[in-house]
Amino acid sequence: MPPAQLSRLDIALIAALAFVSVALLFWTTRSMTVAAGFAAGLAVAAGGTLLVRRLFPAAANREALPPDWTMLRQAIHHDDVAIAVTDRAGRMVCANDLFATWMGGFVTPPGLPLDGRGAELLKNAGRAAWRDGEGRAEDIAVGPLQLRAQVTRTGQADDYLVWRFAAVERLDLVAELTRHLGGPAGRTLGHAGVMAALVNSEGRLRAANEAFLLRALGEVDSRHFAGRDVAPMLRLDDAGSLYFAREGDRATPVRLIQIALAPADGNSPMLLAMLDEEMGPADRGTAQTYVETLLSLLPFGLAMVDRDGRFLYMNRAFMRAANLPEGKMPRYPGDIVVGEDKGPLADMIRRHSSGQQVGGDLSIRLAGQSGDPVSMRVVGVRGLGEAAVLLSLKDSSEESRLKRQVAQASKMQAVGQLAGGVAHDFNNILTAVLGACDLMLMRHTPGDSDYDDIQQIRSNANRAASLTRQLLAFSRQQTLRPQILQLPDVISEVSHLLKRLIGDTVQLSVHHGRGLGAVRADPGQLEQVIINLAVNARDAMPGGGTLTIETYPVSAADVRQLDNEFMPPADYCALKVSDTGTGIPADVLPKIFEPFFTTKDVGKGTGLGLSTVYGIIKQSAGFIFADSKPGEGTSFTIYLPVHRVGGETPPPPPAKPRKSQWGSGTILLVEDEDMVRAVAERALARAGYTVVAAAQGEEGLERFAEMEKVDLVISDVVMPTMDGPTMVRAMRAKRPGLPVLFMSGYAEEQLRQSIDIDDVSFLPKPFSVAQLAEATSAALDDAVHRGGQDG
Repeated sequence: MPPAQLSRLDIALIAALAFVSVALLFWTTRSMTVAAGFAAGLAVAAGGTLLVRRLFPAAANREALPPDWTMLRQAIHHDDVAIAVTDRAGRMVCANDLFATWMGGFVTPPGLPLDGRGAELLKNAGRAAWRDGEGRAEDIAVGPLQLRAQVTRTGQADDYLVWRFAAVERLDLVAELTRHLGGPAGRTLGHAGVMAALVNSEGRLRAANEAFLLRALGEVDSRHFAGRDVAPMLRLDDAGSLYFAREGDRATPVRLIQIALAPADGNSPMLLAMLDEEMGPADRGTAQTYVETLLSLLPFGLAMVDRDGRFLYMNRAFMRAANLPEGKMPRYPGDIVVGEDKGPLADMIRRHSSGQQVGGDLSIRLAGQSGDPVSMRVVGVRGLGEAAVLLSLKDSSEESRLKRQVAQASKMQAVGQLAGGVAHDFNNILTAVLGACDLMLMRHTPGDSDYDDIQQIRSNANRAASLTRQLLAFSRQQTLRPQILQLPDVISEVSHLLKRLIGDTVQLSVHHGRGLGAVRADPGQLEQVIINLAVNARDAMPGGGTLTIETYPVSAADVRQLDNEFMPPADYCALKVSDTGTGIPADVLPKIFEPFFTTKDVGKGTGLGLSTVYGIIKQSAGFIFADSKPGEGTSFTIYLPVHRVGGETPPPPPAKPRKSQWGSGTILLVEDEDMVRAVAERALARAGYTVVAAAQGEEGLERFAEMEKVDLVISDVVMPTMDGPTMVRAMRAKRPGLPVLFMSGYAEEQLRQSIDIDDVSFLPKPFSVAQLAEATSAALDDAVHRGGQDG
């Protein structure tokens, strides 16, 4: 029985139930009015229901009948628009036949086989339709088919989406190609070696460029050959090679490329493109194999690219230069460069793949590398099978590293020369300041009003002198006093000072390995290295941490395992200073040994600490390396070569006894700096010596010739016109045993090579009055011991 109709039995049952409900209500309420009102309401509801069922029987039956999708599919049939309907769950409800033809089957949107960003654009259009009622996606493509999509939300409950796909109107390709093949574009293709022809679905000629007509027919006027069958113009031999028929047995094989202008239409016109082949198909694979084998043996990076711009092959050197993982060849050359360089590289490859057998260089930046540009060579090739372009990429990582090292070395050398010159001039000034302070202190006693001020000036001058020593250490020009020593002894001497420097929040941990050999180094400078590294570690741990100092032996075999190209295999003693601080960023780590480079705030660092450490270690024939991880700490490892001597290790030389600051004798003082000469002359005179002063080397020779007796010559090394060593050689030519004391702001080791004079003493600037007097007394005593003093 249809649900829109009711039987008499159903009506009787409903009436009985209504009567019982009214009776119960009257018995409960004892109100005839309430019971009568309830009965009237039931009657109205029943009458309305029957009326609706009789007037709208289809609506009453809607939920009981299944939807007729066949009728809907017929309704959405369209010749130009592909239509699909999906439900709220994203399931396909129905689609027309054109949708299946274009999409390759009934594939549910947005999972269609779209090219590029099409899937993402379509998905966004679906989201917009659910949200706003409508969404659109432009420029989506399924293969060669360009489409635009419109998505609409529909249904009584808005629980369906209708997807409409329309083809984008195209230009008339046939007309355009016909026009261009006979014009400049066709001639350009011909110059590049491309013979092009447009044929209809029956294989008859519609248009062609001059290169095709000349090869196929011997003439260039296409109007006489329109409509001719193209097949007789070509021939195929038994090996499968294609030739132009009119060229006979001496014809050059050609490669044919067929391009359908409308792939979905089997009767569409076709564009034919032909290129000369230098070998048959049977030989091409073998030749390409030979070429790939050859390329794999070459030490520079080479890769082959086909006419579509895809990689065919690349050798290991190319993968290494492009920093590609082993066995994973990218699809296109643009995949190995940064985004900004993809377009220029693709344009250049396309230009050379058209037949230009010339090369060009392009500056590119490789993806995932430092960003330094590298040069890629692009060359068009022919006769290598499918390969159309050859790419050459040089692995410049080693070259770049060497360039950076040379640039750094040149910069360090230039700054080192500058630092040495500045230190020399500054030492002259400090010598005069310290000497003047010492002379003034001789006239003042503690408690005088000027005594504290003079001491402050002297203290600051000594600090400035320490800065010049850092400059000389950085430039590796300082004077070292190397001794044979053990690293644990040096650390023990400086450990009490370290504890005061690093403070209570930093814990000091010292570990010594067994079997440590002796090293040859200046203990004072080595202590300065440890102190500098410890202070830097303390500054890197503002909230506290652990400073660890380790010593351990490193054998030649261990050095080989380190695979460090800078350290020659030998036995070393290693000194490692580590902290648990903030660490050094990777981009800052290569710069930490550069002069005047600092990450500290202005006024809190000179940038000379680590460069001084580097200079001291290198001047001691050692090596220093830094390793750091941000947030985990930093470690500096110093390698000093083990000192090998025959027999037992000699003990360190005993300290020389302190010399007297008083004496007698005649001294010739030669100094070009007026202030230094004046201070030295006054200091020596107060010490009891007779002093004759000269301002330069030639004047010194004149004074020497006039003097009857000279007990000692004190001379600066570097002077204008005539330097100190030249003057001394002239003096010793007359008096071979003449005692000489050189003084200079340059380092002694640097000057010893230029002095080349035996039995001379050296006093580095800046020096105090007491140091000058002691050095003078020591030089005279040495002369007496050598028997070289003349009367």
